Amino acid sequence: MTARIFAKLLSVVFLLLLIALLAVDFFATRVAENSYLQNLIRELAEKGRTMAFAALDPARLTRQDVQSMAQAAGARLTIVAPDGRVLADSNANPDTMENHRTRPELVKAFGGAEGWSIRHSAALGVNFLYVAVPIPAGALRLAVPLSQINRQVAIIRWRILASAALAFLPAILLAALLARYLSRRFATIMEFAGELARGNFRARLKRVDNSEFGQLARKLNETGENLQKTVAQLHAEHAELEKLERIRKDFVINVSHELRTPLASIQGYAETLMDGALEDGENNLRFLGIIRQNAERLARLTEDLLTLSRVEMRRQEFRFDHYQANELLLSALDTVRPIAEKKRIELVHETAAAGLEAFCDAEAVSQILSNLLDNAIKYTPEGGRITVGAIPGQPWVQLFVRDTGIGIPSEDLPRLFERFYRVDKARSRALGGTGLGLSIVKHLVLAHRGRVWVESEVGRGSAFFFTLPTENMGLYAREELNPEFTAS
Repeated sequence: MTARIFAKLLSVVFLLLLIALLAVDFFATRVAENSYLQNLIRELAEKGRTMAFAALDPARLTRQDVQSMAQAAGARLTIVAPDGRVLADSNANPDTMENHRTRPELVKAFGGAEGWSIRHSAALGVNFLYVAVPIPAGALRLAVPLSQINRQVAIIRWRILASAALAFLPAILLAALLARYLSRRFATIMEFAGELARGNFRARLKRVDNSEFGQLARKLNETGENLQKTVAQLHAEHAELEKLERIRKDFVINVSHELRTPLASIQGYAETLMDGALEDGENNLRFLGIIRQNAERLARLTEDLLTLSRVEMRRQEFRFDHYQANELLLSALDTVRPIAEKKRIELVHETAAAGLEAFCDAEAVSQILSNLLDNAIKYTPEGGRITVGAIPGQPWVQLFVRDTGIGIPSEDLPRLFERFYRVDKARSRALGGTGLGLSIVKHLVLAHRGRVWVESEVGRGSAFFFTLPTENMGLYAREELNPEFTAS
């Protein structure tokens, strides 16, 4: 690739130099020709003026004298009388020559000025440069064949071309070096572009300087970085979409499964009652109780699904303000106390420091604590103990629900907050769980920009922790607040 670019650049340079050489040849030849012609005219005029003294009396000049004078001048010599008669000529017989009275150069010479012209000679049949000067006897004219002038101009032309060619040699060398440099830079950039085209967005141009190529390399590197970031973002979004699609499919499957069991039970017992069991005094009320129990289960599942959907889609309305942590905990304990007393489970409130506050939505925190306490009661055997409390911090307050229940295996802890995930599916359904409680807890805590986690050991109980901010961290506080737990 480098050799091909180098050859193209060098060819362009040679073409430009050739055009420049032709231009030099054209203009320099014209200048040289005009300059030589003017010099020759002045030289012939000067020689003519010098010979004027020897031609004061043309009648005394022999043909040999005229030829000697012409040879000394290096030109054809002609002496013409004022009436146009040729008195003497070095190359032709004057008696046979026509009258020269109308020749342009002689017209000027007869008028007392030097004259010249270029034209065809009728006597010799060749083109001449004629230069005439005035003399007392009329005019003296010297002529040089144009072929001789053309030869001299050609010599000057080739000398100019040779000099220009020699002058271009350093230019050619510099052009070759420049073409080599440019070809390497172009080849590097093209190779980099090829890497980008092949999807290698990690490739980078190493040589970055302040030249135009360096600036181009810098821009191309920025383009590669942007493409890399864009592709990485697209991969992440694609992975997220795949994850969401898996979640959606799992969600549909789980919801269908959760709905199928109570619906099948309701349908089966309803058909049994319609088939005659309604008149059976021993079983009709029991069947109706089962139908009611499954209908309540469907209602709980539907309510949990709606709550989770509102929180995940950020359509849940929150009313944030400062609330006393102790009041939040006591209210949640009062809600579940009757259920705990039925199982003879002790509820313990570890009183937090007076004045400890959390900036939160009281209803959402009540739902979080209720779900955690409800799970703790379900999985804590009779005679057990459940403890709630708050640990001060800045800018977070940490709330916890600790029980002495059956505990959770360590392999189940990472997935505990997933929707419909149950450690013991059969036991969970038997206890009326929907599998959405902890997922709702997680999303409500995230809505407060907090975090939730669990610590557990099988046979020794579990402890659920979550954090709430103590100050407004950009959470939107509504005007309508629940005043029950608001700090005074």
